[in-house]
Amino acid sequence: MGVLEREALLAATALPRETVQVPELGGAVIVQGLSGTARDAFEGPMFKQPGKTRELNMQNVRARLVALCLVDEAGARVFQDDDVPALGQVRADILGRLFGVAQRLSGLRDQDVDELGQPSA
Repeated sequence: MGVLEREALLAATALPRETVQVPELGGAVIVQGLSGTARDAFEGPMFKQPGKTRELNMQNVRARLVALCLVDEAGARVFQDDDVPALGQVRADILGRLFGVAQRLSGLRDQDVDELGQPSA
């Protein structure tokens, strides 16, 4: 395997997608992984107080990620940031399923979220 050129890396913008069945609601949704910029937008509000003593804000974390990752067939977000509180009221089993797919497609592991709460060196 060779060394990638700059252009090859910058061209890696196609985000993974997966159609997820939601039988409880009689349909399916499209979940798309995050770009680097979108992941930063997701992780940024997770801190109540930036600095050496970070306090992790997990409020509506599942709804926030799902809102960023649910897209229509054209790739446009279905939910906006203002929809997060309402999305947080969705049944936990449904929201958890969508969160798990969004987490996997975005390369977010539980360990990544745990590390966000650790003090910076």
